[in-house]
Amino acid sequence: MTTDSIRVPLVVPGTRPELADIEANIHAARGRISLLYQVLLNSAPLAEGWEALLTVIRNHTQVPPDLRELIILRVAVLNGADYEFEAHVPHAKAGGVSDAQIAAAKLGGIADMFDEEKRCVLRLTDSMTKDIRVQPEVFDAVLQRFGVQVAVEITATIAAYNMVSRFLLALGIEH
Repeated sequence: MTTDSIRVPLVVPGTRPELADIEANIHAARGRISLLYQVLLNSAPLAEGWEALLTVIRNHTQVPPDLRELIILRVAVLNGADYEFEAHVPHAKAGGVSDAQIAAAKLGGIADMFDEEKRCVLRLTDSMTKDIRVQPEVFDAVLQRFGVQVAVEITATIAAYNMVSRFLLALGIEH
């Protein structure tokens, strides 16, 4: 991967003492400080808030890992965010998403190989990402299947990863 396309300077971890605590938190949560976070560290408050939000979405909701990762993969495909897609393939596999489902998500269709629960979530993901405004029947299906809390958490996951992919693309963080 080249960093030539990145539109702002990268903050090299360990080079700005005032960021030490934020970098330590990112490293503890992620195991490393990726290019995304090296860009985000140009704004300490944003890096800190971003990490807090995405940690909650990834680790502290009732959204099952396979659904969460399918959402993330699908958003990445729909937005053309290859960096995001590739970064989440290992998480998807660890969460129980099969290679065939990962391939189907990459093709961008709601394949028959997904059960109705996954198709329901993927319809909401497509609607929020492509159409922005969600048709009542699409959201109602998610609400009926998952209940209020998880429907809100699924919606937040889709919204957050749209933010991630659009940030990556706008700032030129690509493979």
